[in-house]
This record gives sequence, structure tokens and C-alpha cells, in this order.
Amino acid sequence: MTSTKSRTITLTDRPPVRINEGEWPAISIGDGNEDDADGRGNPANRTTTREIRVRLHADGRAIVYGIYDHSTDIQGERDEAARRGVLLEPSVGWEKIINAIRVIGRQLAEAEDEAEAEWHKAMQACIADLPSEDL
Repeated sequence: MTSTKSRTITLTDRPPVRINEGEWPAISIGDGNEDDADGRGNPANRTTTREIRVRLHADGRAIVYGIYDHSTDIQGERDEAARRGVLLEPSVGWEKIINAIRVIGRQLAEAEDEAEAEWHKAMQACIADLPSEDL
């Protein structure tokens, strides 16, 4: 028996959705991750995940969502996380998907508040990772 991997995605201002990953492939991923590891095999004291994904269903619907997750072992600092996302109607076109990537990125940057440049990098990487258009 083959199991189907499902994923629950948090959306902004609406209940989360659960999808079958095989029916909603990720067509674009952008990130601006970082850690403070020194590169000599020592574990990081701080790690930050900034990621935006676009998933597309065969019927044309799209989900644009992102996560921010900051983990720290530094005394006096705290872990933080945020998730945002939007479900777009079928065949909205690249312009609306790109706009949704920017909106989700800005919402998560507001949640983080100090790493706007890293979110800009993640937004641009996600837009650049979209399937190319034939002209």
C-alpha cells in the first residue's frame, strides 16, 4: 500500500488547508535562511528560517505561503515563529502570484521586524524560481 503525504498549510485570516503533496507540487521556493555556526563543525547558537513556497494544483489553483522560524540558545533571547499564506483561485496568472509572494513576504517581515533585507532576498528567489514563460 502506498501512503500519500499530506501537508497542513497555515493561511492568513482563514483556516488552514490540508493538501496531498502529490496533487499540489511546489513550483517555486525561495529562502533567506541563516545561522551563526562558525563553519568548524560547531552547532549554531541561532538559526533563522525564512521560506516562501508556491504550490500549484492541476485545476489552476495556487497556494502561496511562507514561514519564519527563529531558534536561539542565547540567554535572554527567545524563539519566534510566524506562518502566513493565501489560496488563489484557478488561473489567476503570474502577476497575482507574484503579488501574493510579495504580500506574504511583507507580512512575515513585519512579524520578524528586523530582517527585511533577508525577506526581500527570499521573495526575489521565489519569484525567480517560478516556471519560465514561453514567449
